[in-house]
Amino acid sequence: MTSPGPVKLKPGDTIGILGGGQLGRMLALAAARLGLKAHVFSPDADSPAFDVVHEATCADYADTAALERFAARVDVVTYEFENVPASTATLLAARQRPVLPDPAVLETTQDRLAEKNFVTRLGISTAPYEDVSSVQTLAAALDRLGRPAVLKTRRFGYDGKGQAIIREGQDLAEVWHALGDPSAILEAFIPFEREVSVIAARGAEGDVTCYDVTENEHRDHILKYSRVPAAIPPALADEARRTATRIAEALDYVGVLAVEMFALKGGAGDSLLVNEIAPRVHNSGHWTLDGASVSQFEQHIRAIAGWPLAAAVRHGAVTMTNLIGDDVFGYEKWLTVPGATVHLYGKSEARPGRKMGHVTEVRPAAPPPDQPA
Repeated sequence: MTSPGPVKLKPGDTIGILGGGQLGRMLALAAARLGLKAHVFSPDADSPAFDVVHEATCADYADTAALERFAARVDVVTYEFENVPASTATLLAARQRPVLPDPAVLETTQDRLAEKNFVTRLGISTAPYEDVSSVQTLAAALDRLGRPAVLKTRRFGYDGKGQAIIREGQDLAEVWHALGDPSAILEAFIPFEREVSVIAARGAEGDVTCYDVTENEHRDHILKYSRVPAAIPPALADEARRTATRIAEALDYVGVLAVEMFALKGGAGDSLLVNEIAPRVHNSGHWTLDGASVSQFEQHIRAIAGWPLAAAVRHGAVTMTNLIGDDVFGYEKWLTVPGATVHLYGKSEARPGRKMGHVTEVRPAAPPPDQPA
């Protein structure tokens, strides 16, 4: 991939952010703390990031005139979610505005098949998978992978959307048509012990800093809890961080990314399979806002600004709880919990499955046995 031109922002410069959700909001807040301005571009007039930024543009990602005005008012461009059209990022780059991470990263990570092929070429293990494009190719792929298996759209899936588990006895034509996409990938079902992720930051000079491995628990396909450190052996945690570093380096990445993995136990010992790459700050890294010496959001801002990365030191044992849908109305109970910090995203409507905020609980590490408490 082609590296972007060198970027070196100074305080007072403006970061353009594509996407106006909670991730854009927290990126803008991190930028402000460092004396940098943020200009958010989003097609959603109700974007929570609009509340905290220096400037906002509400327009479609295909609105060329709006994008050109946006490009003229920012010094570097980044994005808060991976489904920003790659064509939008490419257009901005053509207007001589550095776009970080490089738009070529989106071309790989927006397509689950391309992403799996990329990871496999690096010699990194994933779940066995097959490209499927019809009921007939789906049936043949199931013969090879067995059931249960997971059918996913190749593009635009998140929080369980765009996927289905295929079990014995299910009608394949019915499952295929319900997916509603002629381009899909079938993955073998993995009986993993736990799901983990690594948040990694890579700077403009190629330096990489990884946070401690996070253990994630989902409810209804949506992340509910993240706990750090993950309950995996130290050697496996080291392997997870090495894997995330290799992926960041192979992508020539600048910024923060998350690598989601399955931790397995087997006769040959503990092992990891890469599940997905998220080329952005990530929900499983929200614990870093209060539980580490530097947040994932500040690391991302530092990286795309061409500033040095910080050492990421965890403060203790950390649990992050997502407030999903009506959970947000119970925020007051968290305000009196020692060690808990409440983050609300300012969204106007609580809907089922919608992430409305999160709570971080930090428990200081216990002193060594020979030291007084």
